[in-house]
Amino acid sequence: MRYMPHTAEERQEMLAKIGVSSVDDLFADIPQEARLGDLLDLPLHESEMTVEKNFRNLAAKNLSPYMTPCFLGAGAYQHHVPSVADHIIQRSEFLTSYTPYQPEISQGTLQALFEFQTQVALITGMDVANASMYDGATSCAEAVLMACRVTRRKKAIVSGNLHPHYRDVTRTTLQFTEFEAKNLPPTIEGNEDFDDYIGSDIACVVVQNPDFFGRVQDFTALADKCHEAGALLIVVVNEVVSLGAIIPPGDMGADIVAGEGQSIGVPLSFGGPYVGLLATRQKFVRQMPGRLCGQTVDQDGKRGFVLTLSTREQHIRREKATSNICTNAGLCSLAFTIHMSLLGETGFAKLAKLNHSQAVTLAEQLEAIDGVEIVNDTFFNEFTLRLSGDASSVVEKLAARDVLGGVPVSRLIPDDPDMTDLLLVTVTETCSLSDMEQFVAALKEVL
Repeated sequence: MRYMPHTAEERQEMLAKIGVSSVDDLFADIPQEARLGDLLDLPLHESEMTVEKNFRNLAAKNLSPYMTPCFLGAGAYQHHVPSVADHIIQRSEFLTSYTPYQPEISQGTLQALFEFQTQVALITGMDVANASMYDGATSCAEAVLMACRVTRRKKAIVSGNLHPHYRDVTRTTLQFTEFEAKNLPPTIEGNEDFDDYIGSDIACVVVQNPDFFGRVQDFTALADKCHEAGALLIVVVNEVVSLGAIIPPGDMGADIVAGEGQSIGVPLSFGGPYVGLLATRQKFVRQMPGRLCGQTVDQDGKRGFVLTLSTREQHIRREKATSNICTNAGLCSLAFTIHMSLLGETGFAKLAKLNHSQAVTLAEQLEAIDGVEIVNDTFFNEFTLRLSGDASSVVEKLAARDVLGGVPVSRLIPDDPDMTDLLLVTVTETCSLSDMEQFVAALKEVL
């Protein structure tokens, strides 16, 4: 029996109130050719055992990155996640969707989030971090909104080498606000020049490090130029493991750091859920979006944890809130915290060093192949190849040989002829020497 609380008369009254005659009118913006007419051609009823078998057969058709040499990246990275992380997050104490409004019964959750914030602040070189965002792309968009509020300016300059998905989400987020973002064209080789764009009307400049093409840069000089103009510098990090090896954004003068924490504790999951990171300077903390956990003492002087500065949040201030985020990616942030705690400072640095050395090894082998050129002059664990043929077709041929050989740049930046021969290749600690040898041999065959 379906639960339908409203009568036909009540539904018609609601439709009339908003000025439409039928439910179909609510979907007028969707082109007719994009709509589903009849029901999908699916069996209406099968036994549980039959359904499970069918899904197993469908899953077997996938080429899993965990079953074959995998060099995929472009914002989603395959790293080894210790089994203890998955074990701990599945404890009953953490398997709840209820937000920790009541600190007296949520001390474990609040402490975990407090530790998460501490870890993010330390690795980014910033003063304070929030309790996570939905993902890196929404974190980037919220960082731009935050910068506009702080500076009371309405325009952001967005690097052409920011991940295309982050650019798209930021543009979508801003389109119905008073703020705007100017997206610069991608710069495949060399460094971007922002000098002509930074002025007294600019709220922030958004860059990524390592950038979408894998290039590592020092943005200290850019931070100084932004500050001279009264603008903020936002640095995006979507491969968080890189912070174990390169200068953290805070040490370069970044005002806000937005990023994706999926590489630590969170496996590849068909696009999510992931965990967004956001950190900033102490003086901007009241404009920071999302949850913030703080440390306090109770009436007996014992250490305790609470949600703090909640007046920023939508559930209290409604439309006047500084954020439309009223929750956090709690389970994923917990996984991040557990994994990072297991690594420790030394382990995190060793993991980053291993990723970089593995990438250097493969880059040297690939560069020796005829028809392959490495575009990057610098990289961490991800670099861009220019191939003698179409990168998309090369990837398909590699997949036919059971090698997931990277991400064609044209998949994320379509309709640009300069991108068709570019291939993003990522190497992590999960790539063995035999995986690399198999990739090199397969690439020689298909070029």
